[in-house]
Amino acid sequence: MSDIRILPEWAPRRALWTAWPSAADLWEGDLEPARDEVAAMVKALAPGERVRVLASGPEAVASAVGRVGTAKVIEAKFGDIWLRDTGPIFARDKRKAVALGFQFNGWGGKYQLDGDANLAERVAAEARVEFRPNPFVLEGGAIEMDGEGTLLTTRQCLLNPNRNADWDEAKAEAALKEALGVEKVLWLDEGLANDHTDGHIDNLARFVAPGVIVCQAPYKKDPNAAVLDRIFEALTQMTDAKGRRLRVHRIPSPGLVLGEDDEAIPASHMNFIIGVKTVVVPIYSDSADEAVRALAPLFPGRKVVGLSSNAILTGGGSFHCITQQEPS
Repeated sequence: MSDIRILPEWAPRRALWTAWPSAADLWEGDLEPARDEVAAMVKALAPGERVRVLASGPEAVASAVGRVGTAKVIEAKFGDIWLRDTGPIFARDKRKAVALGFQFNGWGGKYQLDGDANLAERVAAEARVEFRPNPFVLEGGAIEMDGEGTLLTTRQCLLNPNRNADWDEAKAEAALKEALGVEKVLWLDEGLANDHTDGHIDNLARFVAPGVIVCQAPYKKDPNAAVLDRIFEALTQMTDAKGRRLRVHRIPSPGLVLGEDDEAIPASHMNFIIGVKTVVVPIYSDSADEAVRALAPLFPGRKVVGLSSNAILTGGGSFHCITQQEPS
């Protein structure tokens, strides 16, 4: 049995890593608005948090230094800011800190950018933590763990042949248990409409404590209403690695959020990041206040705040997608 242990997002930590929107050709007119949103996130998390901000290129470094307060800016080449997927997953091996790396293929070959494939190893070196590569494709946003041996994911993503072509549930579970030290894998079927990640779990359901999970209820004209209802029903029937029936809470989804082409985009309040003292929730619509109020009781001792993530979403994700925690 693996000695690897993944600590939960709410555990004490050494640092929180994130990235600064740097590529003007990718972000175009949304570059500065996205930078504003990342800066707001960093400042909201700053109390009690050691934030490390990667920036790619001299212009991006100069821009970040002037806008992220006390956070440390580190120059590093990367394709884009989705550090949850391109960065390492920090873990413990007995008493030793390690950084786990996985193969990254641009979410099934959709967006392969220079500097992303080996970013996890370079972040591990910057953190001065031993790097341990793994031979299969995995993105951090595809898995959600409770720190007590339970992992939640989706079949749409992990069993997609554009990741690991030979995986079925048994092979996937064996690989996850060995690499991540988990004891039980819980499966949901599918993710949000038009999500280029093929169903990342951090847009669908999140652990907020051992045995406690939060997901979304459909809001106005929600294109994912049927999917969100199926997720809730499935979660209420699940037990975790300790044998506990999951306690499932629901908060309102953002409802229908349209992109520039008037197509539904995968906006989700689930893409929050749990900070040391603050939980930052992405907001997009008039369901925001209700969603933030509903989340607040689930994080005693932490302040829950909602911040705009409309510009970041044009790139495909939100606050959880652009961060990675390094436990102490």
